[in-house]
Amino acid sequence: MPTNRIYYGIKPYLPWRFRIALRRIIAGWKRKAYQDVWPVKESAKHPPVGWPGWPDGKQFAFVLTHDVEGSHGLAKCRQLMQLEMEMGFRSSFNFIPEGEYRVSQQLKEELRNNGFEVGIQDLKHDGKLFQSRETFRNGATQINRYLREWGAKGFRSGFMFHNLEWIHDLDVDYASCTFDTDPFEPQPDDVGTIFPFWVSRVNGHAIEPVNRRSSRFDISSSILSPHTSLPNNARAGYVELPYTLPQDSTLFLLLRERRPDIWLNKLDWIAKHGGMVLVNTHPDYMAMDDKVERPDEFPVGFYKRLLEYVSSKYAGAYWQALPKEVATYVSSHHNSSVDSVRGHNQSEGCETIAQYELVSTSGNGSLAPISALLGTVISTHTKTGIPLREDSRHSGPARNGTSKLEDLSHNGKHLLKGRHAAVLLFSEYPADPRPRRAAEALAREGVNVDVICLQGSSEEPRRETIDGVDIFRVPLQRRRGSKLGYIFQYGAFIIASFIFLCRRSLVQRYDLVHVHNMPDVLVFSALVPKFLGAKVMLDLHDPMPELMLTIFKLQPQSRSVRLLKLLEKWSAGFADLVLTVNQASKRIYTSRSCAPEKVQIVMNSPDEQVFQFQPVTSLKVKKKGSNEPFVLMYHGSIFPRNGLDLAVDALEMARRSIPNALLVICGDNNPFLEQVMASVKERGLEKAVSYLGRCDHRQIVEAIDKCDLGVIPNRRNTFTEMNTPTRIFEYLARGKAVIAPRAQGIKDYFADEDILYFELGDAGDLARKMEYAFFHPDETEEIARRGQAVYLAHRWSREAAGFINAVTELSGRQP
Repeated sequence: MPTNRIYYGIKPYLPWRFRIALRRIIAGWKRKAYQDVWPVKESAKHPPVGWPGWPDGKQFAFVLTHDVEGSHGLAKCRQLMQLEMEMGFRSSFNFIPEGEYRVSQQLKEELRNNGFEVGIQDLKHDGKLFQSRETFRNGATQINRYLREWGAKGFRSGFMFHNLEWIHDLDVDYASCTFDTDPFEPQPDDVGTIFPFWVSRVNGHAIEPVNRRSSRFDISSSILSPHTSLPNNARAGYVELPYTLPQDSTLFLLLRERRPDIWLNKLDWIAKHGGMVLVNTHPDYMAMDDKVERPDEFPVGFYKRLLEYVSSKYAGAYWQALPKEVATYVSSHHNSSVDSVRGHNQSEGCETIAQYELVSTSGNGSLAPISALLGTVISTHTKTGIPLREDSRHSGPARNGTSKLEDLSHNGKHLLKGRHAAVLLFSEYPADPRPRRAAEALAREGVNVDVICLQGSSEEPRRETIDGVDIFRVPLQRRRGSKLGYIFQYGAFIIASFIFLCRRSLVQRYDLVHVHNMPDVLVFSALVPKFLGAKVMLDLHDPMPELMLTIFKLQPQSRSVRLLKLLEKWSAGFADLVLTVNQASKRIYTSRSCAPEKVQIVMNSPDEQVFQFQPVTSLKVKKKGSNEPFVLMYHGSIFPRNGLDLAVDALEMARRSIPNALLVICGDNNPFLEQVMASVKERGLEKAVSYLGRCDHRQIVEAIDKCDLGVIPNRRNTFTEMNTPTRIFEYLARGKAVIAPRAQGIKDYFADEDILYFELGDAGDLARKMEYAFFHPDETEEIARRGQAVYLAHRWSREAAGFINAVTELSGRQP
């Protein structure tokens, strides 16, 4: 964060007494503000899904670590080692490789010979290691050298800064850079668990656990698929060991506690829940003879009291382990889970199962929480790892149900303020939701945003400002038609956009150009801004080759499709970053157009201000003969590929057992809809099908609230196989269950128990799912709750945070 960078830049010049006085003032406020989650955060108590327990049936683990910060602490290491040996304990001593002292080989060997562990603490301990990706990468080279020379297995960062993705650069079995809860740290984002967890690397990229309020991790999370490959000599991942007792410096120096009661009370709580008691102390701050003569010391008796307490009260009940031993234990169980799931995947034809996922935050790669919001814990979602129902409390002061993810872009706000961005889209603004949400997200960060778009009608002004976004409309209207028609419209808009950006660049230089396809080659309109230094971001909503295959019924090897793929590759190569909407699309682009690291997913999630979250409500059974209809709903684009006619076919079959079933339709009128409605009339279903016409978002929300079940009746084609319809999230946001096709673009996010799947293009199976929802309301309600957990994991506030982080990194202004 910028404040941390400034602080650690001037820290060497500030007297210790001034620094501690300032920190104590802040800590006093934080202690009151965070009293509901510190020192104990109740939601951190849940064991991971599949947790095997501790070795030999022990109740809990007890792990001791020491960070040696200066020569004053180095001089006390042998005394501390002797004290622990006399009391029957062993610990890990973490030394700074390039700090103010040099640790002798003799001391390291003496520690190891006595059963202790030697670890690496940071590189220079100056607060700068995590300032940027490049800084960490350079530092990792040096740290790895020390890891080899010292024979060390673990790493701890200075000041507990962390980016779990970057730590994969280190050749370690474990890291210990996080904590279950600690609002007093300079990077206070906690992981919310008192258990160790696995941080996986898949195909060369990290997959981190999302910090959930429930803290219910899966010990087999981030399991590699049978087809996963890793770079040569790359580790599959590492174990993260969060400290779970407050640090000694926090308790006795910052908060000036005069007894170790907080340690003892929290140890009791962790022991009760079978977690890992990991304490991190500093020899530097221990008065080894209990005579405190310096303002930065506390009596070593506080630490001895902790050891005496655990050895007497819990004799025989705890596993006293070194950090490397805990890492080995967790890794072994993770690897056995990998083997078993690989076998399952191979037999079932499954894709990767991963309950941990990478959360891109404001440049620090930290973990970010997803609020459960769904009641009492009953289970954990099989793909996101999110608890489906749990009462939880937010970390820190009340935030009216807002999770930290909504605030992730806070750091980037100062970084992006005053920058200039152009947004190009061959569609109408603000009607097109994805470009609108992205442009508004940039504007909220202080970016000056110009949108160049189509003029939907003559009534729309050529220029206006909406929600801080300046809109420039090109007097063109999009008309669907022949291939030549598309080429003409695209060409005209590309030329108009190119001229606009050239002229505008003479007045102000753009820092970013965000181009939304289609067409892909619209990105070349940004040639001049890119030449002048702007970063270009290509947002691939849909793969043009697959979409044109569907629309014009082309052959995959036709000349037109091959040309579209070539243009896609050129366009992606011209851009500095590629955004896309889901995993299926990313797989396509990375297989033929660009490297995986160049593509980032920002999903099409509904606007939370419009589709406000509504918990699932009971689905009342509507008996046969009742006048109250069982309402099915379809909304969105009405084209043959979207299968509205399929929904009508299914409705006709379902009405044999559900005579009061009713289908409500929202969308633009067009020839295809007229064909469908003519078919409705021929079948005598006029009273069973209601067309509401074109609806705005408010009207759609009202219609969803009145329906019982959302229907996504797609037909089978190349495009629908990979699509993840936003309408699914819109229904789930309002607490409605959804019937959706069993297509890969949906299966990537929703497990079988999260949604009512029907076989793609099968009207009979769609009818059977309608009947199931009607006759099994309790089960359908539970499915909707599970689906909502998936929605919460991908709601727009979270996707926007990832988007802003991508822009921040692309701009080169890392915190």
